[in-house]
Amino acid sequence: MADYDLIVVGGGPAGYVGAIRAAQLGKKVACVEMDRAGGTCLNWGCIPTKSLLKNAEVYQQLKNHGSEFGIKIEGLSYEWDKIIGRSRKVADRLAGGIEMLFKKNKIDYIRGEAAIPKAGVVEVTDKDGKKSEHKAGKILVATGVVTRELPGFPFNGKSVIGSKQALVIAEQPKEIIIIGAGAIGIEFAYFFNAFGSKVTVVEMQPNILPVEDTEVSVTLEKSLAKQGIKILTNTKVEKTETTNKGVRITVSGKTTETLEADVALVAIGVSPLLPQGLKVDLDRGYIKTDDNYETSLKGVYAAGDIIGPPWLAHVASYEAIQAVEGMFGVTKPKKVTVFPGCTYCHPQVASVGLTERAAKEKGLKFKVGKFPFIASGKALATGDSEGFVKLIVGEPHGEILGAHIIGGDATEMIAELGLAINLEATIDEIGGTIHAHPTLSESVMEASHAAEGHAIHI
Repeated sequence: MADYDLIVVGGGPAGYVGAIRAAQLGKKVACVEMDRAGGTCLNWGCIPTKSLLKNAEVYQQLKNHGSEFGIKIEGLSYEWDKIIGRSRKVADRLAGGIEMLFKKNKIDYIRGEAAIPKAGVVEVTDKDGKKSEHKAGKILVATGVVTRELPGFPFNGKSVIGSKQALVIAEQPKEIIIIGAGAIGIEFAYFFNAFGSKVTVVEMQPNILPVEDTEVSVTLEKSLAKQGIKILTNTKVEKTETTNKGVRITVSGKTTETLEADVALVAIGVSPLLPQGLKVDLDRGYIKTDDNYETSLKGVYAAGDIIGPPWLAHVASYEAIQAVEGMFGVTKPKKVTVFPGCTYCHPQVASVGLTERAAKEKGLKFKVGKFPFIASGKALATGDSEGFVKLIVGEPHGEILGAHIIGGDATEMIAELGLAINLEATIDEIGGTIHAHPTLSESVMEASHAAEGHAIHI
């Protein structure tokens, strides 16, 4: 007899969500986690970084724009330890909340490192080295990923760090070099720059946020440069070394130059974190799954970052629910096709569906509808009029192929457009939906009108 219907290995956004969904289906469930419930996202990623970024936004707003709002502030300052401390408190509170959800749903929460020697068996080694064996009808692997090091430039926790170390950095760096201009690199660039650190970003690709629409990336790069961030695109790291004062990095792009700083933050991607003993088919180190999220080992499933990109918490949770409902015969699982991507710097960036670049590469017939926030009454009223809404619209039917927003609250606005794509809504239907005035979301309606050539306010 199996001890459980399902053992979930990993307690992050895929793991804990999958465990809870299985418990809701009346299954006996255990979740094994070697660190803490919530995984990287809650403890060392999505949530604490958003806390830090909010601190940065508030400080920048008061420092640079307070007078615009008639607010006079003298002697404005900050306490670094409290900024870092607030983010940890937020993460701690949410991690405790997940543990409460496990109790509520009668899920056994097993702390330790998991090994999967064969189908149906999970071995757990706790922090004291004590081993235990647990049997299950099905296993869901949701072990996620870890930050990838730059070859020859290992993390030392002080002068060479990854995102995890950046979240708890005890002393604010005077100068920091960030290698990689994806969402993580750009968010930390904004955060450190906001509090006065001298920031240099190095990116191999022609644009920052390379996966985003090119027009959005170019607009953001100009904004961040205006804020004081030095951005080197089309630039490779040629040589790295640590020094008594920090780091020295030689890069080549338009010119070859040597950069020096007290800290280097490496944000070049992630590597898969596989459970010990698991022998399944892999693709570039990530677990291969079929349409049901089942691996090559019958009865063992996988979801979330461990099965490859996109490495996003909301995608991981979706995949876990699909996998669990599929394995227990509730629904036929769906693989991820349309999903939002968000970057929480300021201005924010959010997108869903195809970029203009991708639509051209696919040879699709389309048109573009764009509305700038400078023409939005709400954006002007809130003093946040930078950016635009951009819709990629298929022809001749007017369906939304992609949507891209750069500006304040972009990450909150993108959900409407994800729903529109899922429902195969047209710009006529979006434009025909009354949006409240004054709101930023009116700009979505205006962009749909702009695609037809009859926007009212531009």
